[in-house]
Amino acid sequence: MDVTSLKAVLAEWRTCLLPSRFEKAQQASPHSIQIALRSLEACHWLELSWQAEAARVHTIAPPPRHGEGSTLAQQLQHSLRGLALICLEQSGWERVVRLGFARRPDGAISRWLVVELMGRHSNLLLLDGEDQVIALARQVKPQQSRLRPIGTGDAYSPPPALAGEPPSRGESITSWQRRLCLLPLPLGRALASAYQGVSPALVGQLLPNPWANLPVDQLAADQWQLLWQRWQHWLSQVETNQWSWQVDPSGGGYCCWQPEGTPDRIPAELSPPEPLAINRAMARYYGTHLEQQLLAQRRQQLAQRLSHATAKEARDGQDLQSRLDAVPQSEGLQHQADGLLSQQEPTRECIATAQKLYKQARKLRRSVAAITPRLELHQQRLAALEASLTYLEQATSLAEIEALASELDELLGHGRATQPANRRQRRQAASHPIQPLQLQSSSGLVLQIGRNHRQNEWIAFQQARRGDLWFHAQELPGSHVVLKASEGLASDADLQAAADLAAHFSRGRGNGRVPVVMVPVEGLQRIPGAAAGTVRHRQGEQFWGEPDRALSLLRAQQP
Repeated sequence: MDVTSLKAVLAEWRTCLLPSRFEKAQQASPHSIQIALRSLEACHWLELSWQAEAARVHTIAPPPRHGEGSTLAQQLQHSLRGLALICLEQSGWERVVRLGFARRPDGAISRWLVVELMGRHSNLLLLDGEDQVIALARQVKPQQSRLRPIGTGDAYSPPPALAGEPPSRGESITSWQRRLCLLPLPLGRALASAYQGVSPALVGQLLPNPWANLPVDQLAADQWQLLWQRWQHWLSQVETNQWSWQVDPSGGGYCCWQPEGTPDRIPAELSPPEPLAINRAMARYYGTHLEQQLLAQRRQQLAQRLSHATAKEARDGQDLQSRLDAVPQSEGLQHQADGLLSQQEPTRECIATAQKLYKQARKLRRSVAAITPRLELHQQRLAALEASLTYLEQATSLAEIEALASELDELLGHGRATQPANRRQRRQAASHPIQPLQLQSSSGLVLQIGRNHRQNEWIAFQQARRGDLWFHAQELPGSHVVLKASEGLASDADLQAAADLAAHFSRGRGNGRVPVVMVPVEGLQRIPGAAAGTVRHRQGEQFWGEPDRALSLLRAQQP
């Protein structure tokens, strides 16, 4: 979040939040705090985040109740109770916001909530009326920063002054051009180093794509004139608080002002005439991007766990198989012992050796009964892990991944997760109602697709009725698909749609055609001791499913 976006957010805050009474604080994540402020019109929730890669402030929709017990949330709750937000300060081009709280709208400020948005140095601090630190999100020790260590009880000192000159509309084009040409730098770097408040995002909004890397001494006069016009246009919109929300369709970021002459590069989505429009748009933007980032992170973590667990199961299975393969050697040991004892006068050593060989042979023969069920269990667990990996690759939401993580803990026999946050998320996922993917066929019959082992178990046994049909990719890990043929007569198109879905939600998704088996649900049997959703079947009929053909059915029923 650069200073231009910060100014846009604060401009909306000033019209809606001053004054407003503090009501509640909660810490929903390790790097952000949420506070509720009630104005005369409504209750507004603010998210203040010091996350290094996404430090930001903006309003959010009312969040679920969560994180009230954190130390920082309790300190804010205790210190700000009964106070009202009466002041918002943001000086010059600094990315530092000071929220002033007092007993009355016209009273003296007794608490300051300071948010510093400075990348990995971002922080949140609660100060008293004398600027003494009461609480802060991140202690900075002397060994971490000799320039500005800060902790509870210290006197607050602002961040070091920004380098460069503050942008001004009063500066002449000659002075502005001379300042940019002081050093032989690319134009983008020259802008960022010469002036305060110029972020990489702003450079991309001011300059046409190839210009940022042009040396300043190679720009023609008409290029300088165009850049000057855009520079003045940006300053004018900042000074007059003319804000609009735009998103780069290429995924490169967002913009809170309308760059001059760039509608073809960044299509404008002018903010509607409603309060906090930019704040709401920013909350959606960060919510989507941070969820995608967390989704990728959790997917990678779970993929590593699955990979390690699969490798271990495979090693254990190979060890058991090698022991089972050694059983036929018992016959040779038996014959060898018989040969030793068939001598006319076997010595004591021969008798002892023969007894050892008999014992080894008996042990090998007895091991079959012990090894076979253990080997079957390892094979079942290995199949379940491979299916989980398929579900993980095809998961599209964080809830699906957390449900898979919970299943993996159960499958591996882990009683607890490795981190409290993950444990909480998995407990919440397990407590949610089972919601498999549900579609309708062309004739209106319900199609249920399990996206994990629990859902497979649920649709195949708990929800299935006599007459329903079960589909699964043959000899491939994948989802169970149940066609609710008990509710009506299934047509050939319905059967083909179910087969296509089973092929699509399987390890064979990348193939053109996938063999799929169809079984009446009465022919399904649970495997005792196996993971949820593990079945064996009778009376199977084979279909050919085309994974790509299922996409049309999925697109047609997307909300």
